[in-house]
Amino acid sequence: MVNQGKKRLIGNMPKIGIRPIIDGRRGIRDSLEEKTLNMAKSVAGLIENNLRYANGLSVECVIADSCIGGVAEAAKAEELFEKENVGVSISVTPCWCYGTETMDTVPGRPKAIWGFNGTERPGAVYLAAVLAAHNQKGLPAFGIYGENVQDMDDNTIPEEAKEKLLKFARAGIAVATMKNKSYLSIGSVSMGIAGCIVDESFFQDYLGMRNEYVDMSELYRRIEEEIYDHDEYQKAINWVKENCQEGQDNNSPETQRSRKEKDRDWEFVVKMTLIVRDLMIGNDKLAELNFEEEALGHNAIASGFQGQRQWTDHFPNGDFMEAILNSSFDWNGIRESFNVATENDTLNGITMLFGHLLTGTAQVFADVRTYWSSAAVERVTGQKLSGRASKGIIHLINSGSAALDGTGQQSDNGKPVMKPYWDITDEEVDKCLEATTWRPASLGYFRGGGFSSQFVTKGEMPVTMSRINIIKGLGPVLQIAEGYTVELPEDVHDILDKRTDPTWPTTWFAPVLTEKTAFRDVYSVMDNWGSNHGVISYGHIGDLLITLASLLRIPVSMHNVSEDRIFRPDTWKAFGSSDLEGADYRACKNFGPLYK
Repeated sequence: MVNQGKKRLIGNMPKIGIRPIIDGRRGIRDSLEEKTLNMAKSVAGLIENNLRYANGLSVECVIADSCIGGVAEAAKAEELFEKENVGVSISVTPCWCYGTETMDTVPGRPKAIWGFNGTERPGAVYLAAVLAAHNQKGLPAFGIYGENVQDMDDNTIPEEAKEKLLKFARAGIAVATMKNKSYLSIGSVSMGIAGCIVDESFFQDYLGMRNEYVDMSELYRRIEEEIYDHDEYQKAINWVKENCQEGQDNNSPETQRSRKEKDRDWEFVVKMTLIVRDLMIGNDKLAELNFEEEALGHNAIASGFQGQRQWTDHFPNGDFMEAILNSSFDWNGIRESFNVATENDTLNGITMLFGHLLTGTAQVFADVRTYWSSAAVERVTGQKLSGRASKGIIHLINSGSAALDGTGQQSDNGKPVMKPYWDITDEEVDKCLEATTWRPASLGYFRGGGFSSQFVTKGEMPVTMSRINIIKGLGPVLQIAEGYTVELPEDVHDILDKRTDPTWPTTWFAPVLTEKTAFRDVYSVMDNWGSNHGVISYGHIGDLLITLASLLRIPVSMHNVSEDRIFRPDTWKAFGSSDLEGADYRACKNFGPLYK
């Protein structure tokens, strides 16, 4: 059963405001009203028919009540937009208009302008003029312009304009959706991992988010005092018994936990899952149990669980909790995935959020564990890598947050994919569960027990690995590597996988190589990666991540996205046209964080 289109966080969903801009001169304006409004309606239709929020609801557009020919009508449009919670604006025009009198001047709101390419009226002239005004006023906007001249009565949107409108809208909605939401840290820094250190200025200034904190002891309190929905718990534990296959126990016979202890661990980790979800988004059922404060939650759009080691040395680990919450389904059916970072790696958690908001899909959290050259694989296994893997692979593996969607058991025309939850079928859920075993935790890592998911991702899926890092004196930077999942022969996989912990989920990743330094070979990708963790998103979404990063003023330090797919604000061109990476850094530094 698919629970489609459910809003679970507090606050209205941000809408896209469409601003039909017109020449204010009477006599000229009259002949342009219909054309201008048709442009606005066509853009709204394009967006509403093609885009959804990550929660499955259709993205909504609001068209200004009248064409905007000057500052008074611009103010009226803004009055409407404030009432309708407009978080993104797109201005459209087929003609010359008065730039500074009609432009969107709201700081922090993503902006784009589509200027009609026609010769009867100079919409392209307005586009150039108003972009110059945006640049001069320090309000970066995206310029959209059709490649070929159109006739004035042609109300179609050129394909290249459609692509840019949708790309901008996806990124803009992601920005607006994050605003005023929370990142919930459950615990603190895990094992000295720097990404766990909460940089509140990053969340506040770049993302417009707030930070919330809960000690891990809160989970134990809620378990001990039974602060969870008891009926749902019974439903959940029954579902787990029916659907979650317990795998081989790799611990020595003398250290293995008894059947009774393992059953108790299952009960414990299911309760952890309920509780972390309730901490993030609240649960009205708790109010019925007289826990009104706990029922509210933290309005968290993302969270992280420290786990190691203060928790996992004594209690069952958070692997089941993280994997199930990050998946697109649980005992309540198919639903929007959550974003829970293992080890409370806040920077990887936010990167997960980026991928989720842009695609609506679940995300795979992983260690960027090992680079395997073809020569090393041949030395260890006696076999050569072939196909996409022939130039080397990166072993992505982590005990925790890999969504079960990452098995690749969902399909599109027979090809493995990861779908937005609203497209997933019950049969595909069953396949994801069947492809996953839950291995008793390695007690050397997790003295408190628990269970870790174990699966191998199917090959030939286009995916994008990404990661945010924070550099002192520079701030946040984003890394992107598009590539493919690959499958290895079973005997080769077994040999390589058993060199690390074989109880964890594995994804073999082959990045797309280019002539760029960081992508000249697979070793260079691994060598340039800025942290021990990365996020895998389904699809080649590097271009969307680049557009999103430019809106937030986060420079991209490495990527393998072709230049023709990159779409940034118009003013980025003023910072250099031959070295786009350098121009990106200079522009981000010049304009500073979006909300500062």
